[in-house]
Amino acid sequence: MKLAIAFLIVLLSVAVIPAQTKRYSCPMHPDVTSSKPGKKCPKCGMPLTRQKARPKTEPEPEIEDVVVTAPTVKIPDTTVLDQFGKELNFSDLVKDRVVAINFVFTTCTAICPSLTATFRRVQQEAAARGLKVQLISISVDPTTDTPERLKDFAAKFKAEPGWTFVTGEKTRIDSVLQALGAAVNNRNDHTPMILIGNAASNYWTRAYGLSSPVMIVDVLAEAAKRK
Repeated sequence: MKLAIAFLIVLLSVAVIPAQTKRYSCPMHPDVTSSKPGKKCPKCGMPLTRQKARPKTEPEPEIEDVVVTAPTVKIPDTTVLDQFGKELNFSDLVKDRVVAINFVFTTCTAICPSLTATFRRVQQEAAARGLKVQLISISVDPTTDTPERLKDFAAKFKAEPGWTFVTGEKTRIDSVLQALGAAVNNRNDHTPMILIGNAASNYWTRAYGLSSPVMIVDVLAEAAKRK
């Protein structure tokens, strides 16, 4: 009798377990989720994608490449510093160029090293194709990231000419981040987005920062065709 009662309890407990709700999240901002399809991330505008249920023992899958057309971007004419301490206008880095912009900080131990390593491979792939592009890495922690720190960081990843690391007075960098849709209150919440554009034609696209370098260069090549 006791065994039958125990078995009945197990059956009842299984019966009341609700079906798993489908969840959708932003590839760039995993904290942004929804139970409804068709939603877009309020932070970056990317469509939320389906989260797949998987056993805990299964390794994390690679996130698929994601590209979405960005709204018109107004590049700010703000004074910044590069990794050599040179003062320049941010708009001069972008003017009449095909650019890829990402957002990092030197003390980051999470996603920033991977984002920067991806940019290094993008620079190599673009050079191999004969595609002229300007890479820009903007510090989201300008108070800590002096030009000297950025210079060392750039050297660590073997950045070549055509790749500029940007810092400067915090209020000015904040204004640049705001204009590019990458402003955050906490540096650890910065977006893994790459902003890709052709400034001459005012064509802009966003891509996931850990997409394959080949795919990112494909997007840059497409941007270069825009007139």
